[in-house]
Amino acid sequence: MSAEKIISDWKKKIYKPVYWLEGEESFYIDQVVEFAEHSLLPESEASFNLSVFYGKDANWADIINACRRYPMFAERQVVLLKEAQQMRDIEKLEAYIANPLSSTILVVAHKEKKLDGRSKLAKYLKQHAVVLSTKKLYDSQLPEWASQQVVEKGYSISQKAVLLLVDHIGNDMNRINNEIDKLLVNLANRRDITEDDIERYVGISKEYNVFELQEALQRKDMAKAIRIIQYFESNPKAAPVQLILPALYNFFSKVYMLFGAPASDDKSAAAAIGVNPFFIKDYKLAARNYGYAGVESALLLLHQYNLRSLGVNDAGTEDASLMKEMISKIMMS
Repeated sequence: MSAEKIISDWKKKIYKPVYWLEGEESFYIDQVVEFAEHSLLPESEASFNLSVFYGKDANWADIINACRRYPMFAERQVVLLKEAQQMRDIEKLEAYIANPLSSTILVVAHKEKKLDGRSKLAKYLKQHAVVLSTKKLYDSQLPEWASQQVVEKGYSISQKAVLLLVDHIGNDMNRINNEIDKLLVNLANRRDITEDDIERYVGISKEYNVFELQEALQRKDMAKAIRIIQYFESNPKAAPVQLILPALYNFFSKVYMLFGAPASDDKSAAAAIGVNPFFIKDYKLAARNYGYAGVESALLLLHQYNLRSLGVNDAGTEDASLMKEMISKIMMS
């Protein structure tokens, strides 16, 4: 079941006795826990009928005892177990989950990983609980997801702006959502988020960032690439080399995949290499400018310079010097 469906059911007063939330992506788990903690019970009932436990400090017997209590002056009570992945003896909750109390809503947030599906606890959960299982989105899915978050809040965002935001933050849906909320607060009466807003309120230069460096590479624009690297040299926190190199490697890896993809329309080509169709023209341009051998050479150079940035076969060359040298070799390939 999805986070949206669970919350929708709760708003309709449809409750189950046990909710198990697990997986790598905490964003959806946090959404459900937030609603359970602050919206499932009226404020007047929460002080008596809301119990919150944390896995690292929780004792399984205390949790079961809390679940087996009857609500005070209310129809139901809520018991939350946060960070359940840190709890010892969590399998001892099996006895309660096999026979839960209908007047208790137990919500367990088990982040970072999933239970072993072969365990007895997992089998009881399948029979007696609502299970939300999450996984991280692919990086290529993040721009579309972020754009949808903005739309759901009643605003719009340009494609370039959303790419800047996602590239800067990475695969962290909670942080992306928080930055979107911060942006919306600062928009005043406007309803659209622009690149200027990203630069002003998130602190990302719209001219000097990894995305623009990638664009300079695909066009073989040496002057622009050097200007960006010099900016990074003056502002080390803007784009550390340990973030730049993987981003460029990912880009050229996608370009490399184009040579093996069947010739087709842009939408099919984008799906084949796992990118947003809006950006497929950039990958095709790089494929034309470098050719198969040039892209293969770029990948080898990126691997080599990544090792050098870590000190392998390098006596301590400055990051900016490494980057300029690498960019020059890539563009000549």
